[in-house]
Amino acid sequence: MLKELGPGLRLTIVFTVLTGLVYPVVMTGLSEAIFPRQSKGSLVTVNGKVVGSSLIGQAFAKPKYFHPRPSAAGSGYDATQSGASNLGPTSAKLLHGTTKMDDKKNEVVDFDGIALRIVHYCVDNDIPYESSVPLEQFKDSHGDLDDVKLIKAFNDDKAPLVFTPKAPIPQDAVTASASGLDPHISPANADTQATRVAKARGVSADEVKQLISQFTERSDWGFLGEPRVNVLLLNVTLDQRFPVSK
Repeated sequence: MLKELGPGLRLTIVFTVLTGLVYPVVMTGLSEAIFPRQSKGSLVTVNGKVVGSSLIGQAFAKPKYFHPRPSAAGSGYDATQSGASNLGPTSAKLLHGTTKMDDKKNEVVDFDGIALRIVHYCVDNDIPYESSVPLEQFKDSHGDLDDVKLIKAFNDDKAPLVFTPKAPIPQDAVTASASGLDPHISPANADTQATRVAKARGVSADEVKQLISQFTERSDWGFLGEPRVNVLLLNVTLDQRFPVSK
C-alpha cells in the first residue's frame, strides 16, 4: 500500500512547492521588477506620506477639491465592503432616499438617494434649478440644507418636492459605480465643478480646466472604456499648483 501511496505523496509535495511557493515568489518578483508602483497598490505619496491609492476613490467634500462620484461601499469607498446598492431604476429608495432612527433616537439619513444628490450638486456648483418649494424652507439653524427634511419632502405622498435642474447633470455625479470604489469622474463632471474649485482657490476657471485636461485619461487602446479623470491625482496636483492658505 505504501508503494502505491508514495508517487501520489511525492507529486503532492512537488506541486505544493511549485505552485504554492516557487510560482508566487517568481510572479511577485517579476511584478515588482516590471511594475513596481502597481504591484504595491498604486499608492500616492505627498511629502513622503501615503495619501491614498490611485485605484480607490475617497471622499472629498470641501469646495476647494473636486468631489468623487457617490459610493455605496460601506460608509463610502470601503474596500472591505466593495459593492453597489443593488437598487433598481424604479426603486423609491434609490430615487428619493430614506431615513432611519439612530441609537439616540434622532432621525438621520439612511440612504441619500439620487434626488438629494442632484440638489447638492446644483447648489454646490451654482447650477440653476426650479424647485416646487423654496430650498430655504429646508435649511437648519446654521443655514445648511437639512438632508432629512429634504428626503421626507421627496417622499411626501401628497405633495412631493419637485426639483428640476436647468442644465444637464453628469450621470456619474449622482450615481455610484458597481464597485463603490471608482477613483474617476467623467470630464464633464470635472468641468462642471471647475468654477467652484477655482473660486475656492482664488484662481481662474481656465487654469483649473487646463489642469483637468492634463489629467484626463483617454480610452485604453483608443476604444476600451470612456475618458476619465482621477480625482485623487487631480486634487493632489491642485494643492501643489494652487495651494490655499490656511
